[in-house]
Amino acid sequence: MHAGKLNARLAEDLAKQARERRAGFVPTVVGAGALTASDLAHTLSAALALPLLDLSTVAADRLPRNVIDSRMAQQYQVVVLGKRGNRLFIGGADPTDNEAAERIKFATQLSPEWVIVEQDKLSKLLEASSGSASESLDAIASGDFEFDVTEDAPAAPESTEVSSEVEDAPVVRFLQKMLIDAINARASDLHFEPYEYHYRVRFRIDGELREITQPPIAIKDKLASRIKVISRLDISEKRVPQDGRMKLKFGNKAIDFRVSTLPTLFGEKIVIRILDPSSAKLGIDALGYEKAEKDRLLAAIQRPYGMILVTGPTGSGKTVSLYTCLNILNQPGVNIATVEDPAEINLPGINQVNVNDKAGLTFAAALKSFLRQDPDIIMVGEIRDLETADIAIKAAQTGHMVMSTLHTNDAPTTLTRLLNMGVAPFNIASSVLLITAQRLARKLCENCKAPAEYPREALLRAGYKEEDLDGSWQPYRAVGCSACSNGYKGRVGIYQVMPISDEIQRIILSEGTSMDIAAQAQREGVRDLRQSGLVKVRLGVTTLEEVISVTNE
Repeated sequence: MHAGKLNARLAEDLAKQARERRAGFVPTVVGAGALTASDLAHTLSAALALPLLDLSTVAADRLPRNVIDSRMAQQYQVVVLGKRGNRLFIGGADPTDNEAAERIKFATQLSPEWVIVEQDKLSKLLEASSGSASESLDAIASGDFEFDVTEDAPAAPESTEVSSEVEDAPVVRFLQKMLIDAINARASDLHFEPYEYHYRVRFRIDGELREITQPPIAIKDKLASRIKVISRLDISEKRVPQDGRMKLKFGNKAIDFRVSTLPTLFGEKIVIRILDPSSAKLGIDALGYEKAEKDRLLAAIQRPYGMILVTGPTGSGKTVSLYTCLNILNQPGVNIATVEDPAEINLPGINQVNVNDKAGLTFAAALKSFLRQDPDIIMVGEIRDLETADIAIKAAQTGHMVMSTLHTNDAPTTLTRLLNMGVAPFNIASSVLLITAQRLARKLCENCKAPAEYPREALLRAGYKEEDLDGSWQPYRAVGCSACSNGYKGRVGIYQVMPISDEIQRIILSEGTSMDIAAQAQREGVRDLRQSGLVKVRLGVTTLEEVISVTNE
């Protein structure tokens, strides 16, 4: 009115209409055509000195979800734009609506701050978001999946409330869809994460976590219950972490999943690891070993006895490497036993044992039992303590091939780690045949990779020698296309394969340092992890940035 856009009499009539209909003044003015939504928003912004936002420039899927109830958003015609500290920025066409501000403040315990938006654009946004929130799970429920969950029948739920949580069809379909999407996206893990105001699902694809969706927060308990039932976990226990397994069968293929639950402030976070048995049957050539490295490894595993150690951080592919070796050795005339925590990949023909600390079945106890089971090859999931290390080394010295993993940065430091554990130097020197350290680097997408130009100094600083920079090869960079993610697709192994030579044995016996061992390995032609990675860059398999990132010790 003060801006001359609306006369006083018409304003009073419209205000009376709004009261009679129990509608907002702003929607009534815009609906009557007395003012355009844009004119009214600009006038209010100038008169009240409040910021104005054009909602058409905002991606609806990027706005915070589940901060306020969708009914409240519809009732008061507001949208949550963001949160900073204890301030909540809400978009609305009528910033004079004190009741809306007070209700939102009470519901969220945050201080609302108005941002003016145009009424017509706000209505469209609210209509779209309310439709997607209410229909998303039902749409999933109506999807057609040729997909079975193989599960042992759980104990009958005691209450109808628990039963409804477990059997809620939209939640069942949502879980199935997430698992299928994760398999199709080549994800290694799924994370279901509850927070105070929202719930999110993330996949780990090629080593990187990516947010996939934010389902309604109301499903968090039902989803957790469903996962726990098919993983044969205690559905009523929500205070302590639990571990279980589940299996999905579609067509003639079955994929196992390892499930871990963790109580957090706002509910149970669940992580599901995908255990695809086909990954162990890829063959050694698919893992990314260079010819010299592959020959050293194959020569070591064909030896009748001794110890082979695979090292690297969590998620570096150690299990797949070990299983690939076991697959090569898995013949009818060979007795293979493994003890793991837990067994990740099921391989026919191999006797696999899960650690059970509560029952007293530790790595050491299982190893002692194995030695009475006439084994040829023993695989220990991880050497964590001196007792396990001692038994494994004795087994290697008494005519058995022993394979295991350790969490160390590279091959030379593995030997000093064993010394620090308390293993005698002569036992290490006489039993360890070969140590391989590894990392996983993202592979360049063949569809979109492009030539890269690096300054000569950068290449030298990364580890190349002057003679390597003769112009006979071309480095590549990641670009990104519809077939990949940020220019990368899949991963490749980077390896340091170090046989224990006579000279390295002498260094161990004289209690030399890992630096002495590393220097001797270099003299014997063993590439360290960075040098192996640089070979992959020369071959155009990955980028220099990726190699520096995964080998930056």
